[in-house]
Amino acid sequence: MLIVLILLASLIALAFAYTAAKVRTIEKRYPNIGTLTDIGGMRINALYLPRPPGADLPPLVFIHGASGNLRDQMHAFRDPLEGRAEMLFVDRPGHGYSERGGPDNGFPSGQADAIAALMDRLGIGPAIIVGHSFGGAIAAAFAVRHPQKTAALLFLAPATHPWPGGVDWHYTLAAMPVIGWLFANLLVIPAGLRKLERGTVGVFSPDPRPDGYVEKTAPALVLRPTVFRNNARDVVNLLGYVTREAPRYREITAPTVIITGDRDDVVLAELHSIGLERDITGAELITIHNLGHKPDYIANDVAIAAIEQLAGMPQDLREMGRQAEMRIAHMLEKSEP
Repeated sequence: MLIVLILLASLIALAFAYTAAKVRTIEKRYPNIGTLTDIGGMRINALYLPRPPGADLPPLVFIHGASGNLRDQMHAFRDPLEGRAEMLFVDRPGHGYSERGGPDNGFPSGQADAIAALMDRLGIGPAIIVGHSFGGAIAAAFAVRHPQKTAALLFLAPATHPWPGGVDWHYTLAAMPVIGWLFANLLVIPAGLRKLERGTVGVFSPDPRPDGYVEKTAPALVLRPTVFRNNARDVVNLLGYVTREAPRYREITAPTVIITGDRDDVVLAELHSIGLERDITGAELITIHNLGHKPDYIANDVAIAAIEQLAGMPQDLREMGRQAEMRIAHMLEKSEP
């Protein structure tokens, strides 16, 4: 019995050591590219691009989804919008290199408040708030709680409304007080690194994942134990939160565009995007055939046209959507064996 206990303790110690070593490797490979700013009680990390001369768009604030970090939206939007707007790419509280802050930051409302405080610190005026996936719930919370800072809203495959069922088991397990800590420190990194490739392909499905996506956007950062548990708590808390808060979306008056796909198996458009169109007066919903969960990449041109429309420029988003559908059809045709 003693030998068994010694072997078990040795295996646990090895697993802890492996996780600690891999965390150092991940952070060395994907160092912080933003700046930590104290917003009072916590520091939030973001990449801030000041307003350039000749900018033709209002400030833009980009909010990433679950399991992400600021690199995801940055690699989608920075290059095509460089020189056109003041831009803020945020690591949500407890994600990427941002500190978590207090317990309120386990909910979209607290994270929205943190982003609003960061905007105040940086002197960013009313902005177009762009939220992808889980970031959509934060964008909606931001508009409800900070209407004076919300010039307009762009939702990309948003998660904003109640859904049937719960969440994947690993989120529930990781969010637990003691068992979750052990799970995150012993098993998440070895299992997660093996599943990273397949998982990111699945997020884009049925569309092809862009070349170099994993290396550019660093999804491995979420496998670090503390960040993984923050992410799990966010996801576990979301259903109860949107059940309570979704009725408040009717208070939103900011111009709104929603872009979604009819092949999104991660966040179902018929619950979330259609719900937003119903709840926000004047919202325009663009549904793109054969688009999965990543309109920020696969329909990037439509998203940028939506930003331009929200800034007052004439755009035909439905025609842009049809062009995206033809492009996606061609991509899917080429990818068939």
